[in-house]
Order: sequence, then C-alpha cells, then structure tokens
Amino acid sequence: MRPLSEKKNFYIFLLLLVLLIFLSFPLFSGEQSTQNEEIISFAREIDLKSLLERFPLDPLMSDGQKVYFLINKKFLSSIKEAGYNFAIETDRFDLGKDQSISKSLHQQGGLNGAYHSYSELGSALKSLAAAYPAICRLYSLGKSVENRNIYALKISDNPAIRENEPKIALLGCHHAREWISVEVPLLIADYLLKNYIIDTRIRNIIDSEEIWIIPLVNPDGLDYSIFNYRLWRKNRRLNSDGSYGVDLNRNYSFAWAYDNLGSSPEPSSDTYRGPRPFSEPETLSVMNLLQNNSFTAVISYHSFSQSILYPWGYINLPTEKEQLFQQLASAMADLIYQVNGRSYEVGRASASLYLTNGDFTDWVYGFFQIPAFTIELPPVDLIHGGFFNSEEDIQSIYKENLPAVLYLMEWAISNFTPQPNFKPEIEPKLEKITKSMVKNKGDFFKGKEN
Repeated sequence: MRPLSEKKNFYIFLLLLVLLIFLSFPLFSGEQSTQNEEIISFAREIDLKSLLERFPLDPLMSDGQKVYFLINKKFLSSIKEAGYNFAIETDRFDLGKDQSISKSLHQQGGLNGAYHSYSELGSALKSLAAAYPAICRLYSLGKSVENRNIYALKISDNPAIRENEPKIALLGCHHAREWISVEVPLLIADYLLKNYIIDTRIRNIIDSEEIWIIPLVNPDGLDYSIFNYRLWRKNRRLNSDGSYGVDLNRNYSFAWAYDNLGSSPEPSSDTYRGPRPFSEPETLSVMNLLQNNSFTAVISYHSFSQSILYPWGYINLPTEKEQLFQQLASAMADLIYQVNGRSYEVGRASASLYLTNGDFTDWVYGFFQIPAFTIELPPVDLIHGGFFNSEEDIQSIYKENLPAVLYLMEWAISNFTPQPNFKPEIEPKLEKITKSMVKNKGDFFKGKEN
C-alpha cells in the first residue's frame, strides 16, 4: 500500500494532467472560432431578403460592389447548392491567425493594447470617480450573465442627487467586437471631468445637465472577444441548443421579433434576439436606468460604417420626428467632418443596408419619444479596418465625435422643459461601486470582484 504522501502526489499529478488535456481543447464544441467561420461576399445586387431568410448570415459591411457576411463553414455547401454565387474573403482579413494583427493592434502590450478590457475599464472609471468626487459618481446598473458589473458613470454638479434637469445617456459596446465603441464614451467622460474647472462651456453643461456614461453594455462578450475570438458579437448566454449568446441590440421590447430579417429566432445566429424581450440582465439593466429617469436624448455607439442613424430601424418608414432627427444628425455630422474631414452618412436606420428589430434606439424613441441615435464609428468599410481599428485611430475618432456630443448636450439643455412641482431627491444607489480589486486571475476571467 502506497504511503499517504505518495498517493497525494499521484492525485495532484493526475489532476494537473487532466487540466493540461482540458486546456488543450476548445472549451465547448459549440463555440465559434476562426477555424469554423468564413467571411464571404456576394454581389451587391443579390436578393438579400431571400438570402437572409434562408441562412444565418452575420452582416459585416458593404463596399458598394460587394456585401460581406460572416458564416459558419457548415452552411457553405448549402448556400452553393441553393444557387448563390459567393467568394470566400477570409484570407483578405486578419482574424488573429497570424502575427500581423499584433503589429496594428497590440503595440502597447497585451491582447487588446490600448483598448480597455472589462477589468481595465473598471479601473479607469473608478479612478475618474475617485479623482472628481464632486462632479461624478460610479454605479453598477446590474450584473451581466457572467456576473460582471454594468458600469455607469453619472456626471453632474450634484451627482448624488436627482435634479430637475435634462439627462443624456451615452452607451457603448452592445456588440462585443466593437472595441472602439467603449473608448469613445470613456474618453468623452474623461474630457468632461478634466475640463470642468478650466472650460466655461463644459462647466455650463455639467451644471445644467445629468450625463450618464455606460461605456460597456456587454462586458462578458467584450472579454470573450479579447481573450478567445476577436469577431464575437453577442453576450455569453448559454442557449437551449448548446450555442452561446444573445444579440443585445435585438433584445429590447419595441418591435421585438417583428420579423426574422431584422433579428433571428435561431439561438446559433449572430442576430439571435433571445427567447423574449429583456431576457438578458444586460438589457434589463439599461431598461431600469431609462425607465427610472426622464432622459432627453441618447446616443448608442457602435462600429463600423461611419454613419449617424435614427429610428425607425425595424421598418423603412419615418417617425413623427423625422425632420428633427434629420436636422440633429446632420448638424452632428457637420461638426464631425470639421475635425478630421471624415464624412458620416446620415439617415434613417431602416434605409441603410439592413433592417433591425428589437434594437435600443427604436425602443428608446418608441417608448420615451426622445431623440435616439446610433453612431456607427469609422471606418466606413471592412477594407479599411472594419472592427480592427488601430490604436492610433482611437484619439482621432474620439476627437471628431466630441463636438457632436457636446452639441447634442447643449441642444438637450436648450429644449428641456422642467417638470412642475419637482423636488430634488437622493439618487438611488443602483448598486453603487466601492473600491474593489480582482483577487486572482481565475476570478478575473469569471468577472468576479470584491
């Protein structure tokens, strides 16, 4: 019979061996990866309606001549058998299979370089809240599927009090692979706080308005995009069929499941809308914030296509406020153009290439009747970088968007009608964030904090 110490060492060795074997294989057989997906293109003139009805294609972009999609390889033969002509374009773009992406994205070290992971974003927001406690307060709106915080930074001259003032919300990263959409609202928050004392314009905005910055709606998806699969889009919900993820920007209740073109009923689809509206804790957290506050305007940042879009997205019809939306979006696009000479297309979301239903801006306008914009950040196409913005692009994209958002903030102040008999009240805690830190690497990957 072996001594107890030998048996203990044997079991430790066996456990390490099992872990080594486990880590050598994909975590789940149903996971998407660069090995089982392709980027394919079709001629621009193709009948998109019938194509999207038949196959779970993830739309990427159009360059004017071709339309590009992401698709699981197992559907390629079926698409060909159905008579569709397509070209495989994957090799034209870097999906992390070689080292070239490191040269363009990872110059500052780490997998995501200058871009913020969930943990890094939390640290940045906590630092801002600690540095400017008189004019900002950090909250968690709730928890994600994997127990990460949905961070919200409130900026105001009285951040602990709900006042009779206009409110504007800036949201980023509904879709995990859109890393630049985290950076723009974060940098806007940083600019506002640092310039409050020295810039009269910024001081007037903060003294007259409540500004909510939610840079990362999809924290689980973002970290999965960073650490596992760069083109991941959805959250990390384990679906009933063993696939993963719900498209958070198809999970809001207005026009949810209006048709199967603007969203998909199939869990494996990249535009899967979920089993019901607000089935996901991430969208539910956003819903609670907007329902408990009277917002005046919102912007949801996405990438890519270099455009400013407004409702409706679910159907190609104008809203009653089409003229106002067109005027505001055009003014913002003009201000953006003046910075770097980049033109952002302006228009109704449904008049762009794809219909969307159950999306955030349609829900905001549909229920609250306020201006709601999707700003699709550069580049204009996949050829010029797509989701893979270089680190050098972060500052230029943020700087060109800053005048536009300041314009909308001042518009909200000018067009605000104070509520009669309103009494200021203490802001609900919303799971207020205290100083926290990640204990160990294992907890980091699960989103757990003290």
